[in-house]
Amino acid sequence: MNLEDIRNYCLKMKGTTEDTPFDETTLVFRVGNKIFALTDIEQIPIRVNLKCDPERAIDLREKYECVIPGYHMNKMHWNTIELNSDMYDELVFELIDHSYNLIFQSLKKVEKEKILNQ
Repeated sequence: MNLEDIRNYCLKMKGTTEDTPFDETTLVFRVGNKIFALTDIEQIPIRVNLKCDPERAIDLREKYECVIPGYHMNKMHWNTIELNSDMYDELVFELIDHSYNLIFQSLKKVEKEKILNQ
C-alpha cells in the first residue's frame, strides 16, 4: 500500500476534501471541514492518523505493533498506523471508513444532508 492508495480511497468518500493547512507536507482529509485522516507525504515509512473509538483504539494498539497513539493528536481518540507492516490493507481501509464515519456522525444535520445530496 502506498500514499496514493490512501489518497484515492479517502477522496472516493462523499464530501471529502484535501488540503495542507499545517505545512507543505501534512496532507489532511476532511468531511464537512472536520479532519478524519492525515499523513505526512514525505515521511518514510508512510503513516496515517485516523480517528477511532477509544476502546477499539486500545484494542488495535494491543494487537498490532504498527498502531500507536495518534502523533500530535488526542491519544484517546486517534491512532497513528504505519502502513506496510503487520496490518493487512483491508483493515487499514476499514479503519479509514471508521474514522470517516465517526467524523460524519459528529456533523450537524444540515451538513450531513448537504454531503449526502451531493
